[in-house]
Amino acid sequence: MQMSRKTAAAATLLAVLMTPTLARAQAMGAEPPELNPSTKKPRILEQVGVDQRIGHQVPPDLRFRDETGRDVRIGDYFGRRPVVLALAYYNCPMLCTQVLNGIVGTLKTLAFQPGRDYEVVVVSIDPREGPRLAAEKKATYVKHFDRRETAPAWHFLTGKDENIHALAAAVGFRYQYDQNIDQFAHAAVFEILTPAGVVSHYFYGIEFAPRDVKFALIQSSGNTLGSAVDQVLLLCYHYDPASGKYGASIINAVRAGGILLIAAFGTFLFVNLRRERAQARHIEGRL
Repeated sequence: MQMSRKTAAAATLLAVLMTPTLARAQAMGAEPPELNPSTKKPRILEQVGVDQRIGHQVPPDLRFRDETGRDVRIGDYFGRRPVVLALAYYNCPMLCTQVLNGIVGTLKTLAFQPGRDYEVVVVSIDPREGPRLAAEKKATYVKHFDRRETAPAWHFLTGKDENIHALAAAVGFRYQYDQNIDQFAHAAVFEILTPAGVVSHYFYGIEFAPRDVKFALIQSSGNTLGSAVDQVLLLCYHYDPASGKYGASIINAVRAGGILLIAAFGTFLFVNLRRERAQARHIEGRL
């Protein structure tokens, strides 16, 4: 039995659609050229920044003291949940406070709970600071978070210079002490680690989009957090390490659109072929 002209035309169009859809997706997926603008900075700031270490394991045996003065390993906070990690210092006159305010303010908007869904670890980069100051800082932010039952999941650490530097190097956090003003120059950034202590996401600035942090926690958890809707949404969004944000994935959108269009034409072909065969059998039965 031969296909009707209408069905044959649809089949031809289907074949034509399949090739350029994939070609467009591949072309749009090509990485843009890297840009390397030159900028002039004060000498100390040339040594400050973030070298992303996504996929890098944070050494679990680095030792610190928590806000109670207890000796701990950074790895004590690995193994069960993602870790929100911030390197700061507690006597910082401005930037660290703004970053921590932004982190806590964003986490406060999420349905996820510290201790149940993730851990929060803040490490001072100033080796002169100790547990007393860490305890004061923790009390401030636990109060600000306004869910006191989550207090055991907030960890404010201090430590020796060599361990601080080793942790900073593991996550690519470059900072410098400026003795002229007795302050540390550092970037405004925090990281999210997987439960195994592997660096997975960076977020820059002092304000953070709740949706982006939520998606990062879901991905870092191995997709054990979040609802089915969250999992579907993640398919449509792509994490950009350079900006530390999630954006709509054009590639996935093109592919999804192409697949839906192909499926629609495939359904059209199937229905028309069945109808034509039924009509042919009906005609044959009358002869």
